[in-house]
Amino acid sequence: MLQEGPEPKYAQLRDHIADISVPGKLIPSERDLMERFGVSRGTVRKAVDELVALGALKRVQGKGTFATEPRVESNLHLASFTQDMRRRGLVPSSRILELVIKPLGHEGGRALGLDPDSDAWHLRRIRIASGQPLALEEARYPAAAFPKLDSFDLGERSLYEVFATHYDTVIDTAEQTLWGEAADADLARLLEVPPMSPLLVFERVSSTRGRAIEYIRSYYLGERYQVHMSLTADNGTT
Repeated sequence: MLQEGPEPKYAQLRDHIADISVPGKLIPSERDLMERFGVSRGTVRKAVDELVALGALKRVQGKGTFATEPRVESNLHLASFTQDMRRRGLVPSSRILELVIKPLGHEGGRALGLDPDSDAWHLRRIRIASGQPLALEEARYPAAAFPKLDSFDLGERSLYEVFATHYDTVIDTAEQTLWGEAADADLARLLEVPPMSPLLVFERVSSTRGRAIEYIRSYYLGERYQVHMSLTADNGTT
């Protein structure tokens, strides 16, 4: 039971729900919480609403309210997805949706400084961390630089490791832009989340020895991924 006192009952209930929640599992129903803690439906909803707003819970239509998995945190640095996940003790894998040669296209041409009509590998894949979909990646690579790229199992292997081992190509610099947007119906289906779920979108152009060879856009689930940055003030600013 909750205590009478200066702390509102919904806040006490919020903390109790957070304590008993198991990541990935349903929390008790509204009725169960009302009966267990002796509170009104409004109190339960306010407590749950706060936890949803904090990202600790998520509502899934037709299924109920689930405790969320802890977010994967990334310090912005140049590393492959495989390296990044392994460093965090997670098991990386991918589900390849497309790996074909097509014209590079105008966006890819501008990014890589190549003819938009030149041949390029178009790689589209779901990035998975310990069995959970984490991101959708859409990437383009000059086909001439990576012949027979489709002969490698990119579902399990690191693409950057393949580049280094088989093509003597090490990505050493990159320019990256980050913004937020909501998942459309197609992205939501692929990432197994409701439409309009928040995404972190990374657009990156990666280079080797001053030559741009990768144009990639990655859509990370906001509820499962976060970015950490260390900032310093410019000299002379307040």
